[in-house]
Amino acid sequence: MKKTARIAAVVSIAALTLAACGERSNDEADDASSTPSASSSAPAPAEQVDFKACMVSDSGGFDDKSFNQTSHDGMENAATNLGVQTGEVESQSDSEYGDNIEALVSQGCNSITTVGFLLGDATLAAAKKHKDVDFSIVDFAYEKAPKNVKGLTFNTNENSFLAGYLAAATSESGTVGTLGGMNIPTVTIFMEGFRQGVEKYNEDEGADVQLLGWDGKSGSFTDDFEDKTKGQAIAEQMIGQGADVVFPVAGPAGLGALQAAKDADVDAIWVDTDGCVSAAEYCDVLLTSVVKAMDVAVEEAIAASLNDEFSNEVYVGTLENGGVSLADLSDDVDSEVADKIEELKEQIISGELEVK
Repeated sequence: MKKTARIAAVVSIAALTLAACGERSNDEADDASSTPSASSSAPAPAEQVDFKACMVSDSGGFDDKSFNQTSHDGMENAATNLGVQTGEVESQSDSEYGDNIEALVSQGCNSITTVGFLLGDATLAAAKKHKDVDFSIVDFAYEKAPKNVKGLTFNTNENSFLAGYLAAATSESGTVGTLGGMNIPTVTIFMEGFRQGVEKYNEDEGADVQLLGWDGKSGSFTDDFEDKTKGQAIAEQMIGQGADVVFPVAGPAGLGALQAAKDADVDAIWVDTDGCVSAAEYCDVLLTSVVKAMDVAVEEAIAASLNDEFSNEVYVGTLENGGVSLADLSDDVDSEVADKIEELKEQIISGELEVK
């Protein structure tokens, strides 16, 4: 099931420069971190300014090949493009969040980005205490946020819907599966969009593709974002029940599900970042990835703080504004299916098709 060539992206981020854009092969992914040659056209780093942008990860860490890593890319891009200094703390457990934020405040950080729903309470407490620091939080928003707190949220039900339709359309067994890290809104929004996409395919085609792992209310979860063994075990169970496409929404734990897919020679769909870049060893089994432009949102929030333009207005990434997308489709995807995904994307953007 070799999948090194990729179909042109059907849902691109357009003007936003996201790592998920462009045609890739495994070799290109391996070279992604190499230093540009002297003849390359890469812009020179910006002159350093007197401003420090900082970040706290959740317990998945900055090398999770998923949303912590992509958010961290946004801070690194700000360092390159804006000249800001940076600082970071990688959380080892949920109990550390408050202390880790305070550690960065003590380092003189002007802007602090916290990554993940689970840091919501700690971020709010710190923001109320340190009103001269601008806080951004990925995957969370407050009903009444202080002036120095900005939520960075993403309608991932939209691109997950497209992924669900794609999974159902490409399944040969008539069974697909999804699993989550924890039963929290920022995880289940993916799973619910995926479920609705499968249902849409069934309605359109008079089919009966079955979805394992999520019924709209409850489903299969590893109960953390770190344990790859749990992710692999759940995926193996689904594959044993006939699933030939798996969709893990579980951070590093989801890498175990990708391993199960690779071992069984079935397909998978990754989340948050382009798996053919962040988890290139699994590119051969990936139909696509459900991407969030967290790097762009983080960098823009840092830029707003640097330029005294920061506000507590919640950012919402959508298909329309490029905040969410699908990465390139595998060359195994039929062109008619790819065209249908593009059609559905346009219907979601126009409002003709509603994803709840």
